[in-house]
Amino acid sequence: MTSLDKPARAGQDAPTDEAGGDSPAGRAASQAALLEAFGGLRGLVETTVPGLVFILMFTIDKDLKTSAIAALVLSGLLGLARLLRKDTLKHAFGGVFGVGVGVVFAMMTGNAKDFYLPGMLYGLGLALAYLITAAAGVPLLGLILGPAFKENLSWRTRNPGRKRAYVKASYAWGFIFLGKSAILFPLYWWADPTKFGWVTVALKIPPLLLAVYLTWIFLAKAPPPINVIAEMEAEEAAEKAAEEAAKAARAADGAAVDGAAVDGAPAEPEGTGPRHRR
Repeated sequence: MTSLDKPARAGQDAPTDEAGGDSPAGRAASQAALLEAFGGLRGLVETTVPGLVFILMFTIDKDLKTSAIAALVLSGLLGLARLLRKDTLKHAFGGVFGVGVGVVFAMMTGNAKDFYLPGMLYGLGLALAYLITAAAGVPLLGLILGPAFKENLSWRTRNPGRKRAYVKASYAWGFIFLGKSAILFPLYWWADPTKFGWVTVALKIPPLLLAVYLTWIFLAKAPPPINVIAEMEAEEAAEKAAEEAAKAARAADGAAVDGAAVDGAPAEPEGTGPRHRR
């Protein structure tokens, strides 16, 4: 068992994150960490705008190639802007990759609806992953948010109340994404590309915001996260201090031994000094 999820000693309160709890600073820090874990408000917009541009242009001129190129170029510009701002590579290339795969699907089949098919399959797979991991007691949301809250996997064994919150939140994400899939997949077969595209874009942000909101509700009622990063830093500092103390003690013992040897040296017998030697 690692320091990330080791249980606290009996009679010892589990250390918590200073930003946790019900304080205004704790709530603000938790909200910021939660939003940042999913790309923030900017990330939500960036994942929606390319699809919006695609369906808007396709509605106007019905040209699949032009619509796909416009969406891909816009996504690339958004990713480039992320890089110029020295943002994370995940956020910079995540949207570009998703749009690129959608463009490839649509261009290969000649069907504008296939631009959204990779995202639909990803959403369905994600829904199943949330539900399965929650049922298995290792909620996917805890694996995603643990590093964001600096608790890593400590919630598994040291913070049962927080684990229950992650399980509930993972179920919420799973059922919300599953409901979205239940709407989109029948429309994929029955609706025309234009109507299907607008419905897909309309369902992009609201379900995600609902899932994030429910996650915030569940975590707000749970115990605060255990900051295992601070724990490890404190352990390293304590080990370093102990090593320095041990070195100082050894140096003091060596000095004491040398002093005792000098004080205890035997004196020369009388009459044996240099003046009495002939």
